[in-house]
Amino acid sequence: MQVPLLDLNAQLASIRDELQNAVKDVIDSTRYIMGPKVENLEKEIAEYTGVKYGIGVSSGTDALLISLMTLDVKQGDLVLTTPYSFFATAGVVSRIGAVPIFIDIDPATYNISPEKLKQWFQDNNDKISKVKAIIPVHLYGQCAAMDDILQIANKYNIPVIEDAAQAIGAKYPSNSGIKKAGSMGTIGCFSFFPSKNLGCIGDGGMVVTNDKQIGEKLKKMRNHGSSPKYYHSLIGGNFRLDAIQAAVLSVKLKYLEKWHKARQKNAEYYDNFLNVDGIIKPQIAYNRESHIYNQYVISVPEKRDEFRTFLQKCGIGNEVYYPVPFHLQECFKDLGYKEGDFPNSEFAANHTIALPIYPELTEEMQNYVIEKINQYWV
Repeated sequence: MQVPLLDLNAQLASIRDELQNAVKDVIDSTRYIMGPKVENLEKEIAEYTGVKYGIGVSSGTDALLISLMTLDVKQGDLVLTTPYSFFATAGVVSRIGAVPIFIDIDPATYNISPEKLKQWFQDNNDKISKVKAIIPVHLYGQCAAMDDILQIANKYNIPVIEDAAQAIGAKYPSNSGIKKAGSMGTIGCFSFFPSKNLGCIGDGGMVVTNDKQIGEKLKKMRNHGSSPKYYHSLIGGNFRLDAIQAAVLSVKLKYLEKWHKARQKNAEYYDNFLNVDGIIKPQIAYNRESHIYNQYVISVPEKRDEFRTFLQKCGIGNEVYYPVPFHLQECFKDLGYKEGDFPNSEFAANHTIALPIYPELTEEMQNYVIEKINQYWV
């Protein structure tokens, strides 16, 4: 049996006509850059996430980049974030000349540890004035501990940029009620890469905020800092979301909650029937309904790469997110970190593996995955 890590063909089969009609509408309109399709999606995403303003951009990476630019993070400034995420989280910091400062993760959730974040501030009083942003990542579709993170950030008056690239629709039971990923910090960033729970047919992203002034500046920044056209008060970039991608995302957004529920159901099935000593299943920090399972990531006790090879030979797709933490990446060696500095991130990088979790996964396919895992480990 073949069980891919992700099967976009299965999703496409159910909405093909809607997508083709949406794309055809854009082609026929000849409004290919910005325009009503983008504006409509911005309103839809803002409403869905519970914020006032949505700004469509060219990718999740550019969503992070434009957020730092809008907050005037500059050369030599410090940005605190996790060492365990997709490269863009830290890459954008260095790209604008700022310095990423890494804080280790909680080993249970793989999200940045509030305790270690708090400890950094206690230990680095001389550097606090240079910290211009904190970027927590809602990894694999589960929100970081935002109440604790925001309490720390507010104490030092530091803006928070939520990297919610993997977490659109994820919920967080905050002290002030249920919030959605991206709506709690100063700015929230989403990616619509095709493999995401809400993915387009290319690259796309979104920045959300409740701050009107920041929202207006973001809109300028994505269009070379101009408003009106040809009048540039800022130096921005070309970070615009294509109308075709916006049209596709508006179609898919209607199905997103249904797809979340299917992923949650699949995760619950693994949780109930994948019972192997030594394998740690994804930890639920809040409740099942809060986690959107962009990935279902298990931790194995040893020989992770040999296990991966076995699964691949059995026709079971899998992936490692992420094999090298940021502090051990060659491009960051000038930061002076060394192996052992962030043990929780290093352990996750060496022991975790993602299993198929996409909405169209059948019970038969999951049983096959569980059977093969048992065959290898038991």
